[in-house]
Amino acid sequence: MPGPLDTIDAKILDLIQKDASLSVADIAERVGLSSSPCWRRIKRMEEIGIIDGRVTLLDRDALGLGFEVIANVKLALPSKDNLEAFEALVAEWSEVTECMTVTGAVDYIIRVTTTDMHAYDSFLREKLLGSALVSDVQSRIIINIAKRTTALPLGLVSDYVPVS
Repeated sequence: MPGPLDTIDAKILDLIQKDASLSVADIAERVGLSSSPCWRRIKRMEEIGIIDGRVTLLDRDALGLGFEVIANVKLALPSKDNLEAFEALVAEWSEVTECMTVTGAVDYIIRVTTTDMHAYDSFLREKLLGSALVSDVQSRIIINIAKRTTALPLGLVSDYVPVS
């Protein structure tokens, strides 16, 4: 990374990771810069890959997609080819919103978002267990989400004062 993040960079990142719809003028005002230098900092952080993209977060419940499951997936044979094949399958399944390779007794942990138990059962039978790659799935239905954030802990990267 060219040059370390300074306090102003961290404040900019803190603001835009919480609300990507803020205008450059709003961000600049909150971090004590004029618009042009603020815009240049944002562009630099995009160019070097610190800012990876900007998205709109949707309300799962409002869309009828409030049923979430964490599934531990064990492959029948965890070879390089099978890992790559499974990851290619998962990339095609819109119900899978996260897929992580992990250490331990299972090979993957996936987060599945769908409409209800019946839709998950169909996903489980037809897609996960329908693949010869998978030997075992242990499902955990999410009852309540005590915390969900997309914000990274920037205080661990730089000593900055969060902006309100």
